[in-house]
Amino acid sequence: MNNLNRPQNAQQLIDYQSGSVVSKTILKSKTGTVTLFAFDRGEGLSEHTAPFDALVFLLDGKAEVIISGKSHNLNSGEMIILPANEPHALKAKVRFKMMLVMIRN
Repeated sequence: MNNLNRPQNAQQLIDYQSGSVVSKTILKSKTGTVTLFAFDRGEGLSEHTAPFDALVFLLDGKAEVIISGKSHNLNSGEMIILPANEPHALKAKVRFKMMLVMIRN
């Protein structure tokens, strides 16, 4: 793992893989996690819920984020909150990278 006690370019910490979703945990503690994801075109995460609020920050590309049936199109540099216990899904119409920050209450 890279030494993250110095400035890093989050986009360079994770690479795309053809036909896959790649994830890399950057920080994990009892109070939350920070995870990087790289989604190849056509990949996604099916609808699910989580018991904690989460922040999705798009680092690269474009993503469709669906929260409780409502679609949101995000571009690089944009973010959205995934509320606790609400169904959500992600789809890659083009490939994208994101940072997921989950806060545990």
